Amino acid sequence: MSALQKMPAWARWSGSAAIGILILTIVQSLSGTDLLTDEGTSRAMIRWSIPILLAGLGGLYSERAGIVNIGLEGMMILGTWFGAWGALNWGPWGGLLAGLLGGALGGLLHAIATVNFGVDQIISGVAINILAPGLTRYLSERVFSGETGGSVSQSPRVDGFDSFTVPGLADLLGTIRDQEIFWISDMAGFSRGLVAQMSWFTLIGLLCVPISSWVLWKTKVGLRLRICGENPVAGESLGVNIYGHKYLGVIISGALSGLAGAFIVMELAGLYRGGQTTGRGFIGLAALIFGNWRALGVLAGSLLFSYPFGLSLVDFNAESSGEATRAVLLVIAIALVGVAVWAYRSEKKFDVALAAGLAIGALVWYLATETAASWLPNTMPYALVLIVLVFASQRLRPPRTAGLPYRKGET
Repeated sequence: MSALQKMPAWARWSGSAAIGILILTIVQSLSGTDLLTDEGTSRAMIRWSIPILLAGLGGLYSERAGIVNIGLEGMMILGTWFGAWGALNWGPWGGLLAGLLGGALGGLLHAIATVNFGVDQIISGVAINILAPGLTRYLSERVFSGETGGSVSQSPRVDGFDSFTVPGLADLLGTIRDQEIFWISDMAGFSRGLVAQMSWFTLIGLLCVPISSWVLWKTKVGLRLRICGENPVAGESLGVNIYGHKYLGVIISGALSGLAGAFIVMELAGLYRGGQTTGRGFIGLAALIFGNWRALGVLAGSLLFSYPFGLSLVDFNAESSGEATRAVLLVIAIALVGVAVWAYRSEKKFDVALAAGLAIGALVWYLATETAASWLPNTMPYALVLIVLVFASQRLRPPRTAGLPYRKGET
């Protein structure tokens, strides 16, 4: 085992983040922009990462229990409607709780179909993704249409949570940022965006990461959930209630997805609107796979996939109008060169050729343009998902029986 592998996960991810910011610092000095490590970029990134993070953590609980849940998107849609309804009637905390319960109902439906009736897990997830938009539209017609500002496709505006700044730490990071020390100031400025003007809902989402890691890896309930996804027959022989724990995992999965939907309504949009999840449930699944079915890895994946969009929110509202987003193409080219070197050392010739070809393509695109097109930030997360999954597939270790049907007493 290498020294890197012996390091704790948080240290490996922190080191990777520091190296990533170093690359951003070098690229922005070459590109003439200062937005790649701006605190506004990191603040937008973390806000837009929370729905992906919560959906990914939801998938983590479900798949650790042995149930594939591609219905995360539909459960998130249920969370958006119930979150808006709860916030209208009982304020932000009511919206949070209602969104959680709405998503949990979707999880319960998925559990009944897959655990009790043995419905194919993919088909059940697709059915929930189809059912949720129709159900929420019907509910909107019945509930929101009569409200001021409401209609069949949207709710009246709702209130979100207040924001806070970590006292002392934000000032310290601001002071270091203002010293303009190469790389160090960039890390401080980027980090300041993570501790200043943060919503309490964002903090709740981030706290779900250590809580999930502790529950799944340090508690008896977590051990029983994981044995459901690894070897349910052995778990049954030891007296574990396999059906009950599968139910628990899928319902928690739906609840977290519902929280993600409520976050979109209260923190990103300010109201419920049909179609506002825009595929974040599927990106959450990609973050789950990128993170190798680990809570901290899901967080890293959600931040990575949210960075281009967070940057674009700052970039296209500034005078640069696309220059910083264009610079991300150079960042991707450098990262792909690193992947090619790693593949060469691992004697993976096909991966070397693929990574080198993509790196050349990204570099040519960067050199051939002066500013990024407005559509690029919206498509870049999906492209990053594909690139990461192509090159990371061989190191992934999913739960062994995830997606496989289970019947009590069968071997």
